[in-house]
Amino acid sequence: MTSVTFALPEKTKEEMKKFSWVNWSEVARETILTKEKLFELLKKTESKEEKELTEWSVALGRKIKKGRWERLLKKLSPEEREELLGE
Repeated sequence: MTSVTFALPEKTKEEMKKFSWVNWSEVARETILTKEKLFELLKKTESKEEKELTEWSVALGRKIKKGRWERLLKKLSPEEREELLGE
């Protein structure tokens, strides 16, 4: 395992001393590993395939909404349509 050293503000170091039972190295290690997993997941969601799937999903949703909107408009009377659309 590799060692990493980093600087903290003096005030933070003093606050950490108040919690002497906490294994701060373990807290830092867990936090870094969690961030690493998050960044890996983020990288996957930025892949070409994921972007294509998202675009396809959005386009499909818009088509469905448009079709439903058109069906609902057909059910309205001309007066209701005019009032709704302001025509």
